[in-house]
Amino acid sequence: MAFYVESIPNRNSPPAVLLRQAWREGKRIRRKTIANLSQLPPEAIHGIRTVLQGGVAVPRLDQAVTIRRSLPHGHVAAVLGLARQLQLPRLLHRAPSRSRSLALAAICARLLQPDSKLATARSLSPDSAANSLGSLLALGPVAGNELLDMLDWLRQRQSWIQRSLARRHLRDGTLVLYDVTSSYCEGRCCPLAAFGYNRDRKRGKRQIVFGLLCAADGCPVAVEVFAGNTADPTTVSAQVHTLRERFGVERVALVGDRGMLTTARLREDLEPAGLDWISALTSSAIQQLLKAPEPDAGQAGDAPQAPLQAGQLVPDQVAEIRSPEFPGERLLVCLNPRLRAERARKREDLLRSTERLLEELAAKVQRGRKPWRGKAAINRRVGREVNRYKVAKHFEITVRKRALSWSRRQEQIAAEAQLDGVYVVRTSLAEEDLEAHAAVAAYKSLAQVERAFRSFKTTQLEVRPLYVYSAEHVRGHVFLCMLAYYLEWHLRRKLAPLLFEDSEREAARAQRDSPVEPAQVSPAAKAKAASKRAAEGLPAQGLRSLLAHLGALTLNHVTLAKDDQHEFPLVAQPTALQAKAFALLGVDLDKLVSSKLAG
Repeated sequence: MAFYVESIPNRNSPPAVLLRQAWREGKRIRRKTIANLSQLPPEAIHGIRTVLQGGVAVPRLDQAVTIRRSLPHGHVAAVLGLARQLQLPRLLHRAPSRSRSLALAAICARLLQPDSKLATARSLSPDSAANSLGSLLALGPVAGNELLDMLDWLRQRQSWIQRSLARRHLRDGTLVLYDVTSSYCEGRCCPLAAFGYNRDRKRGKRQIVFGLLCAADGCPVAVEVFAGNTADPTTVSAQVHTLRERFGVERVALVGDRGMLTTARLREDLEPAGLDWISALTSSAIQQLLKAPEPDAGQAGDAPQAPLQAGQLVPDQVAEIRSPEFPGERLLVCLNPRLRAERARKREDLLRSTERLLEELAAKVQRGRKPWRGKAAINRRVGREVNRYKVAKHFEITVRKRALSWSRRQEQIAAEAQLDGVYVVRTSLAEEDLEAHAAVAAYKSLAQVERAFRSFKTTQLEVRPLYVYSAEHVRGHVFLCMLAYYLEWHLRRKLAPLLFEDSEREAARAQRDSPVEPAQVSPAAKAKAASKRAAEGLPAQGLRSLLAHLGALTLNHVTLAKDDQHEFPLVAQPTALQAKAFALLGVDLDKLVSSKLAG
């Protein structure tokens, strides 16, 4: 016997709502009307129908369910969902384990909210959870020492993980971008920390150095940490070993800046290993090209065997030359007129600032009260002050007992001005392997590694300050940050239509005829920047602000009013912007919660 509510349509009147009873007699179904509910309000009829169907009716809506806890969830779902698509759990280790789950959680947490290992452990634990990350991975209570042990586990897996990334993103004959940076350390406990060339401009701070290998599109593949006093060129041999021995890449071209891929490193490390390369000449080497003798009139060759003629260069074009000073190399000479004008302006400003400084020094020599006396004393004081703007080499300074005079070295200034805006890309690749414009573009693509360093150090991942001190923990921490940037790199690509980034890169490249010209953006990106609106009229955002907005989508732990022993998850309704982001990422919120992201 069952009771139910049935709606009976009337031809010219509202439908009749009846409370009915049904039962079986043999093979027949009998029905009986118990009451006519047509005069009741719709909410009362809905309540009766709900109770008859096994639901619960409550006097007020707030008595229907109890939200025991509400955790920020949307940004976690986006990052974890992407990690699952990229098979990052399997990349860490094929077999599920607590160490693998902790490593995955720490990588995602680094992108969502970078913090110390202890603070990260607390944000993952149920009692002090800051978001749904620990809940989705079913981590339970997490201790700070567990994350330190996880760094040891991750460090042991680093070679295998990087080989897997290389198989994904590197192929024979491809370009590999490489650059190094430094990050300062607090305290004196880290054995890798040492004084060196500090790019962070933190005087008196020890530092570590790490080098990043990226594929040609900027996707990170490997990272290696060195002592803080390691010079950039000396890290190259380690990367040659990584590419040939660890990754097994037979033919690859290493792209590095002029300060790292020096002539000595090319001759001693890359050429014996059979690696091709793309780099650039230093200013002193370009000056030597200017001083080279004029070529013979009858000289032959595909590219002219000529010295660099700065006055004959065409702005925004690439001129290929060869020189006996660099045998077996192609030299690609570029002139950037915008850079030339800017360097000329800056040099003039620095020269004028130095002249004003010299005027102040001359006034101190000639003043009536307590003037500077003695030629030797004046020389010492002038020597300390005159190179404040780094252009003292362009002045001829004469010091007498009570006089100070100076003049500009116009010939030297003019000689330096000849090189303004001129840079020379050098490569061992033949023209059939890589044409001139592509080689220059490949060298300029090192900007993608610089962008990675900005994310590492400032905008997103905050690799510093270092909260771990042993050498292996520091290496594991930097590797963890690299894996977090791997996620960020793919996240930016997929969410580009919603971000202040160009999602039509090929259209942007097609707008310039030469790689020397300024980088352009596509018409779609210009429209997005002007209107501050992305696809479908949604507001365009930066990655950090978009993740913050996604985090406003909560995962609620709910119990029914009459059954508080059984808890079930309930995800909030996404906004239009959140729904679009999840659609771009291909993340199913309900499936993610139900599957617990086991990998």
